[in-house]
Amino acid sequence: MSDTPFGFGLPPEEPDNGDEGKKKGDQGGQGGPANPFGFPGAGLPGAGGPGGADNPFAAMFGSMNPNDLGAAFQQLGQMLSYEGGPVNWDMAKDIARQTVAQGTADGVKDASIGPAEKSAVEEAVRLADLWLDSVTSLPSGAGTAVAWSRAEWVEATLPVWKELVDPVAERVGAAMGDVLPEEMQAMAGPLLGMMRSMGGAMFGQQIGQAVGTLAGEVVGSTDIGLPLGPAGRAALLPLNVTAFGKDLGVPSDEVRLYLALREAAHQRLFAHVPWLRSHLFGAVEGYARGIKVDTSKLEDVVGQLDPSNPEQLQEALQGGMFQPQDTPEQKAALARLETALALVEGWVDAVVHEAAKPRLTSADALRETLRRRRASGGPAEQTFATLIGLELRPRRLRDASRLWASLTDARGVDGRDGLWEHPDMLPTASDLDDPDGFVHREQLDFSELDKMLGEAAEKREQDGDDTK
Repeated sequence: MSDTPFGFGLPPEEPDNGDEGKKKGDQGGQGGPANPFGFPGAGLPGAGGPGGADNPFAAMFGSMNPNDLGAAFQQLGQMLSYEGGPVNWDMAKDIARQTVAQGTADGVKDASIGPAEKSAVEEAVRLADLWLDSVTSLPSGAGTAVAWSRAEWVEATLPVWKELVDPVAERVGAAMGDVLPEEMQAMAGPLLGMMRSMGGAMFGQQIGQAVGTLAGEVVGSTDIGLPLGPAGRAALLPLNVTAFGKDLGVPSDEVRLYLALREAAHQRLFAHVPWLRSHLFGAVEGYARGIKVDTSKLEDVVGQLDPSNPEQLQEALQGGMFQPQDTPEQKAALARLETALALVEGWVDAVVHEAAKPRLTSADALRETLRRRRASGGPAEQTFATLIGLELRPRRLRDASRLWASLTDARGVDGRDGLWEHPDMLPTASDLDDPDGFVHREQLDFSELDKMLGEAAEKREQDGDDTK
C-alpha cells in the first residue's frame, strides 16, 4: 500500500539501498511527495516552487502563452463550480483524452482504426473462439469483436472506472464534512462546498491522467483482469498490440492471435460466471469501506483555513491528512481480491496455453511474457495504486495456473470449469499452497442444492396461489 497522501500521487518505490535510497518523485533528497496531487504538469516552467510542486493547477496552466489563459481560467471556473459526486468525471474524461492525444513516451500518437485493422481483429477473435471451443466447456462470450483506438478505449471504459473509484473517493470526501460539529456545518457551508469541488477536481485530474496513460499501454478490454468494456464485446487496440509485439521477435499475426485468445477467454469467463464480476468489484468496495481517514489533521486545518488562501489546503494534503489505515477490513478485502484475480488469470493462462501450444510456435514465449507482465502488476499496477491505494496484482498467477492444469488432468475440462458454478466451490488461497490436496478432494455439488432450492421456491409460490 502507498504511504503517500491517499488518492493523490504515485506510490513510492522501495529504496534500492536502504535509508539512503530515494523514492521516486523526491526532489533533491527532500522528504515528502513532490507532487501529492498526481498532477501531470509538475515540473513545468513557471509552475511555482521547485519543480512546480507548489502549484496544484500546473496540469492545467503549465507554461502557456497569453492566448491560452482564457481557456485555463474557464477550466478553473468549471472546477470550482463543480457540484457533482466525489469525482469530477467530466474533467477526468477531458484530461484522459488530452493525455491520449499527446501520445506515448516513445512518440507514438493515437490513430483512427482502418478497415484492414478492424478485419484483422474480427478474424483473430473468430479464430480464437474456434480454438477455445476445444479446451473449455464455457461457450463463447463475445457477441462482437471490435478494434479500438486509444481514445475509444477511454470512452468505453470510463463507466467502469467510475464504478470502481467512486466508493473510495466518496469515503475520502465524506471526511471533509465529518470533522465539524453539526451546528457548525451550516456556517461552514461555502468552505466545505469549495473543498468538495476542489476534491472532485483533484480526483478528476488524477484519474484522467492515469486512465489516459493506461490507454497507451493496454492491448484489450480485460488486460487488468476486470471487465472494463461493455459486456459481450471483445476488443483489441491494434496500435498497442503492435507496440507490445515490437521487440519480441514474433510474427505480428501470432501476437495478435495470442492476445485475441486471452481476450476471448476472459469474455467467456465473465459472460458465463454471473457472480464473478460482482465478486471482484465487491472486493474493491470492501477495501473502500475499510478506509479510515485520519481526521485529526483535517480538524486542525479546517479550524485555521483561510478561504482566500487555497495553498493552505494543498499544504494540508501534502501533510498526509488522507493517509489510509491498514485495517483488518482492508486486508481481508485485498486477500479476496488477490485470490480471485489469481484464479481468473490462472484459468485464462491455462486454457489459452492449451489452445495455443499445438498451433503457435511462439506460444511458450508469449505466455511467459504475459505472465511476467501480469505478475508484476501489468499496466494496472500504478493506476490502481495511484487512484485507490490498491494494488491490482495476481501475485499467485503461476500457482493458480498449475492448479487449473492439474484439475484438467484429474477431472477433465467439464470438471474443471464446473467449479465456476458457485464461489464456494473455487480454490482458496490455502488451496494454492496445496494444489494436489484440492485436486483430489471431494467437491460439493452446488448444482443439486440450487435445483432443490428452486423447486422449493416454486412449491411455495404454488401453495400461495392455492390459498387465494
